Amino acid sequence: MKLLGIRFCAVAEEAVPMAKFFTEGLGLTERDLGGDGGFNGCVIPAGEASWVEIWQKGENMPAGLMLQLIVDDADAVAANARENGVDVQGPMEAHGEKIYFAVAPGGLSVSFQQIL
Repeated sequence: MKLLGIRFCAVAEEAVPMAKFFTEGLGLTERDLGGDGGFNGCVIPAGEASWVEIWQKGENMPAGLMLQLIVDDADAVAANARENGVDVQGPMEAHGEKIYFAVAPGGLSVSFQQIL
């Protein structure tokens, strides 16, 4: 099992100022998501499989934080986690990825996913 990338995802009421902190405050470059000129979210790439995502809290997007681990074999990670007592949900497939979910001690939402 190999870790290929890390994504940090924040969904927040304060999404716009949070995105500006990273883009304007820290000077990081965001990916063009297109859209109508309003805030459509912010994705800041960090290599091929890693990035920071920031989204506006909304009716179908509850506030929260998630650490997304991009792995070479999500099924193997899920099997290992379950063997070690981790409550793993999934898999599901979305956006060309196989995704599992778990909650780390302290309440941090974690997904581990494999690009298909």
